[in-house]
Parts: sequence; structure tokens; C-alpha cells
Amino acid sequence: MSHFKWFAPAVFFLAIAPGSLWAADASKPADQPVEFKAPPPGEFASLSVFPTKVNLRGLDDALQLVVTGVTKSGMKVDLTNDAQYEVGNGKLVRATPSGKVVPLANGSTQVEIQYGTHKLTVPVATAYCDVELPINFANQIVPILTKLSCNSGGCHGKASGQNGFKLSLLGFDAEADYQSLVEEARGRRVSPSSPDYSLLLTKAAGAVAHGGGKKMDVGSDEYRLIRRWIASGLPLGKPEDPKVTSISIFPENQIMPRNARQQFLVIANYSDGTKEDITRRAQYESNDQDIATVDGLALVRTNAMAGEAAIMVRYQEFVNTFRATVPLSEKPRDFNFPAANLVDQFTAAKWKQLGLVPAELCTDEQFIRRLAVDLTGTLPTPTEVKEFVESNNPNKRTALVDKLLNSPEYAYFFAAKWADILRVKRGGQADKMRGTFAFHGWIRDAVKSDMPYDQFAREILTATGDETETPPTVWYKSLQSPEQYVDDTAQVFLGLRLACAQCHHHPYEKWSQDDYWGLASFFGKIGRKRFPVPGQQNQNQESQRLVVYSTKSGGVTNKRSGKLAEYKPLDEAAVTLSEDDDPRTLLAEWMTKEKNPFFSKAIANRYWAHFFSRGIVDPLDDMRITNPPTNPELLQALADHLLKNKFSLKQLIRLIVNSRTYQLSPTPNDWNKHDKQNFARYYPRRMSAEVLFDAVCQVTDSPAGFSGLPQDKFAPRRAIMLPDEGYSSYFLDVFGRPQRISACECERVNEANLAQALHLLNSDEIQNKLSRANGRADMLAKDTKGDAEKLDELFLWAFARKPTPQQKEAALAHLAKHSQNKKLAYENILWALLNTKEFMFNQ
Repeated sequence: MSHFKWFAPAVFFLAIAPGSLWAADASKPADQPVEFKAPPPGEFASLSVFPTKVNLRGLDDALQLVVTGVTKSGMKVDLTNDAQYEVGNGKLVRATPSGKVVPLANGSTQVEIQYGTHKLTVPVATAYCDVELPINFANQIVPILTKLSCNSGGCHGKASGQNGFKLSLLGFDAEADYQSLVEEARGRRVSPSSPDYSLLLTKAAGAVAHGGGKKMDVGSDEYRLIRRWIASGLPLGKPEDPKVTSISIFPENQIMPRNARQQFLVIANYSDGTKEDITRRAQYESNDQDIATVDGLALVRTNAMAGEAAIMVRYQEFVNTFRATVPLSEKPRDFNFPAANLVDQFTAAKWKQLGLVPAELCTDEQFIRRLAVDLTGTLPTPTEVKEFVESNNPNKRTALVDKLLNSPEYAYFFAAKWADILRVKRGGQADKMRGTFAFHGWIRDAVKSDMPYDQFAREILTATGDETETPPTVWYKSLQSPEQYVDDTAQVFLGLRLACAQCHHHPYEKWSQDDYWGLASFFGKIGRKRFPVPGQQNQNQESQRLVVYSTKSGGVTNKRSGKLAEYKPLDEAAVTLSEDDDPRTLLAEWMTKEKNPFFSKAIANRYWAHFFSRGIVDPLDDMRITNPPTNPELLQALADHLLKNKFSLKQLIRLIVNSRTYQLSPTPNDWNKHDKQNFARYYPRRMSAEVLFDAVCQVTDSPAGFSGLPQDKFAPRRAIMLPDEGYSSYFLDVFGRPQRISACECERVNEANLAQALHLLNSDEIQNKLSRANGRADMLAKDTKGDAEKLDELFLWAFARKPTPQQKEAALAHLAKHSQNKKLAYENILWALLNTKEFMFNQ
């Protein structure tokens, strides 16, 4: 029977159930930000400028000044666009209203900077303005093509190019770009004899139809430089020309009010020791435009939301980051937050910096449900809830943590988490079940025994033998190539997404193709042999035993150079190995050593994200210089704690969940309701597919119905027990169960969709669980206890709390109205509870 028949009473019941988990207290409206204006000159104590002197070479050069005022209260304010600039000799240089100094002729002069009564003088020297300096294609032309997005992935930089014209992605291969521009298309793209008629200029300036539209104006700095390059004979540059070795930013970070602006300067550092302002030629991108945006000239504008934004700066293959910290107000708000452990010390310090106020602590009812779901993927029983809430033990929350960490459910739940990213996958092949069961069981035992995490990673990476003797060899069965090994190793164990560097320099990181293939080389000597399984008939290749071992010879070819890749850990020199050495052993040693900058931070961030809905670095497996942690001190402290405790993941979990930060209420206040980065309140999140499925089964008292699972005394039929993805379930699929085709946790879909809503509302599967004989509704209807007491039990199952007076009144009225069919009435109430946000979300 469809429950749409009872839609009206159920919707009434839903209407009085807890609605939004994020409703803020309207009695204290949040501060209304206004457009920030620089304080009047009288409020400033001092004025400074960077750089303090200017040297310009040639007419193509320029330099961006950054002017900073310090108020009498100590606040730094960018005045670059507010100050006045006056040039001593206007025939030698000019200064724009935004503080850019441009050379006109050789000589020496000065620029006077004034803001009210505050004045500064910057000496300026110019040279080589009377000659045309040689142009280096890689250093001067390619960055323009990148800045104008000509070589982006959506234009000529994609693998197939665009309309017959291909450039390397983001200019990472300047020599190939030179050949494409100068030598292909019979030289029509650039014409030294008639530079103004070169397609590179006419299309980019909009004089000739161009699919990418107009990219620059005739007479702009970019146009003039490209034209001069063409007219001067298309020079590639000399081998001895200086090369960029790094880029620097000033300032590197700044505390900024909301709705304010900050100019920063980007400097290229060359191999010969010279420096060049590349502010107008670099690329910029904000990682959080709700907090701050950036234009093409490195002017950052903050918005109304408090928090931190990282502005990526890219020039050639180099990246750097400007960080804007945007407090809610200039003066931090006081709050009482006694730290339970080091987690709270670092979160509270960040809240004070940003003007955030933490939420209150969650209730005992919220805590037991939150912790049980997070640690065991299982709802607490009504008995467990009542015993916990009624306990007077001041350390009962800590005791509950220890109890759940020692439960079999914890081992199964976290084994499933690891099985996702280690791709414990059957792929529709029944013959692989032996391996997936063995590997899943090995992971479960490792979780249960709290195997040190460095040992856990090492045993997977160096696995040798077959799945019976060494279950982690199944990982080498799921993956087939050095590229897959290095991609998954980096993402799972180092928190790095290196796949981009396989074909070109990483666009958001420092990693080159040589770095990629140097890491891949450690998987170049993996051998495989297959042997028949004793006693098994009609064996094909896939059903035979797979033995993984290290060969005497082998290697990986660097696809950029075409040569055998060297064994090279990230950020370290290449190493030499003998033919008897298994390269994976050295890789595991490098990866798990104490000073490895990635390993301990990656797992600390991954586990933090499990408990807080997002990582300190987010996405959790995309740690890079252009995606910095929101609280780097906290992340380092977690990593240090892990090292101090010999890589015990249980100790890491204890640290996290025993913190007051984890135990905050989801109810926001006026000072944290917009926070989405700094954990000043608990962020509710929908339960994962398997946990939600099991929760439905628990509340309805209906078995899951999976077959072929190992027998276990605690729960022989649970979705969190599934060893691989090969068990058919529409519920799990529609709620985002991953198929384990990727090492990325992002494969699991947690976003809501219409199919999910319809399945909970009106599917046969849910209806059968609700109406099952001897199920929850049936047993409640048969129970001789009073309806009020039975409703308490039902709510404790679903929400780990008793109903509010209004909810109980509505439910009792519904039961009274349908007193002739109590079973159906309880089914309706159960159905309503299952469809609430409070049930589906962990809060």
C-alpha cells in the first residue's frame, strides 16, 4: 500500500518536526558590512612603500608600487589606489593612479607618494630605453598567451588544439609553441615582413574573425610587445638567457576588512640574480570567491563573508599564493571556550583571529548519535541513549569514545571507508570475490588492532605473494600500470593529485613531468604470474591465483624525455638501486619517514574531514601550495600528534572526537552562521548510503537482505559490512555508493536528488520494511505499553531523543484517529520520521 494515502497527516507531522538544522537566532542580527573606505589621513601613524627603489630596463618594463598605511590602532591598510603620485621628471617616467611606474627615457628621478600629510619618495632609475632589448620567447611572449587564455584547456591548449592551431597547455612547452606559431600553417600566423597583418595579432585584436573573441586592444602593452617580437624576426632566445627560477609575492598575506581591497606585487626571480615585475603578466585565481576575488592586475577585493581566501598566482610553471584573512570585525569578540585538548587551542586561536564565536556544546543526545554514526556507522539503541543521558559520570563522553572504538562495528565501518579508496572491487567478476573478501578482512583486522598507519601503508605498497598469503596484493590486482599506482599512491597516502603531471607540468603545483615519472619509476619492477587454484575446475586466467613479486630488471619510461625514469622521491634527489632491490621498499621508507612533508598530514586531514564534513585542506586529497590549509597550525599539530603516538589512528580519533570543537552544537549564532571553513559550529551532513540504509533497517527493525556475507555474531547482514561493490542495491546506488573506480573520496555522492526523495517517500523497498510482519510498526502496535511511552522509544531509535511536546501531541492524535489500525498508524509515523532531515543527517 502506498503511503501517499496518508500524505496529509504525515506532512502535518513533518511540519512540526525539527526543520532546518541551520536556522539562526534572529534576535541578534549579524553586523551589516558596508563598503570599506580608507581611514582619513589623520588616523594613520605611518606610511610605507614597496619596493623602496625602482630600476627599470627598457620601454617594455614597468613596476607596480604597493603603498601601505598603518593606523594608530595598528591596522595595516592598502593605500595603493588612494595615494597620490607625482613624478619628479615627467620626461623620464610616468606613474598611473594605481601606482604603476612606466619608463619613458633613460635617467634618474623620483616618485613622490602622498596621502594627506604623509609623504614618501621613491628613487627611480631607467636604462636601455633608447634601444630595443632582445626578446626571449619563453620569458616574454608565452606568458602573454597564457594570460589571454590562448593556451588554456578550453582553447588552443587542449590536446587536439583548436581549428588546426595547437599550443602546449598553459605554455609548459615553449619550444613546441614556437614551432606551432612560426613554422606551421606556412608561416601565416606571424609575418616579420608585415607584422600588423600577422594572424596572431589580427585575430587576437578582433580585426579578423576569431572563435575566441577579442583578446587585446591594438596599442596595448601586450600588442606592442608581440608586434615587436614579430618585427624583430621572431627570436626564440639564446640558450644562455636567464631563466625564471621562482616567483615572489608582496605582501604574501594580509588581514583585510570585509569589502576592502589590497594590491599585491609579483616578482620573477631569474637565474642570473635579476628580478622583474610580472604583476601584469601573471595569472590569478581565488579559491573562494565568496570571501575574496581578484582581477587581472592582482587587485584583491574582499566580500561580505568572513574567512580566508587563497589567491593562486601562476607564471610559467611556477605557482605561489597570496592569502587574504578577512575577520568578521576589526576587534575580536571574547568568548569562553576552555580547551579540552590541543585541537581546541588551535581552533579557538583561529576564531579569535576571524572574529568568530563558537556555538554552544551539543546535548548528550546529539553527541551519542553523532559519535555512534561517525565511529560505527550505526544508530545507538534507545537503551544506550537512556543510559548515556542519565549517567552522572563526568567523563562519560570520553568513556563512550573508548567503548565505540573497541566495538566490532567500528572495525567494519572504517574498513569499508578504506575499501572505497583502495578500490576493493569485484567489477562483476565472481572469481574476484576470494580476493576482495581477503583484502577487506585484512583491512578490517588492521583497523580493529590499530595497526600503526605507517605499517598499514607499507604492507600495501610492498605486498608480495598472492591474495591468500598476502591479501594487500589485491591492490595490485585492481590497478594495472605504474601510472595507476602512482596516481593512487599519491592521492591515498600523500594527499596529492598528481595525474595532471603525467602529460604536462601541474597547472596548480610545482610538480613537473620528471617529478611524476620519477615517482612512477618505483613501480617499474612489478612482476605478475598466475597459477591454477588447487581443486578448482574450469579456471580462466582471471580466476587463477595472481602472484605479485619484484623482478630483477624493469623500469618506467619518462614520456617527456623518452628515457628510463630515475628513481626520484618527490622533492628529493634521485637514488640508485641494485637489481636485487625492490624499489617499492625504498618508496615506502621515504613515504613513512618522520620528515616526509605529506604522509602524516594527509591522513590527519583525511580523518579530520571524516568527522567534520570537510578537511582542513579541502578537497581532502588535494593538498597543494595553491590550496592551503585553513588552519595550518592545527594540521601540523595533528600530524605531530600522530607521529608522537607511533601512527596510532585510534589515538588520532580520540584526540579529534574528545575535543570541544567536535562536540559543538550545529545551531549557529550570529557570529558563525556564515562560517564554512573554521569549524566554529558543527556542520550537519547527510549520512552515507550504507549508513543510511542500515539506519532505515534499524529503525524499521527490518533485515538488510544481503546474501553471501561472512557470518558474524554482531550483525550478519549490514551494508557497512559489504566487502566490495558487487552487491546489488538500488538504495545504495541512488544514495551515492561509489563503484570504487577511483581513489578519490569524491566518487561518493552525498548531494540530494529527486530520486532519493522519491525512494524514501514511495518505494516498494521502504514500504516493505515499514509494513513487515514483526517489524517495528507491527511490534509497537502489539505492545501493551501506552502510546506515549512507545513514541518515546520510536523517537529514541530515529533521533536519539524523545519527541517534543508538540510532536508527541500530533503523533498521539494521529494514533487516536486511526485506532482501528494501529499498525498502519505506526507505519505512517515511522514513514514520516524516515523522511525528516533530522533522521537522514548526522548532526
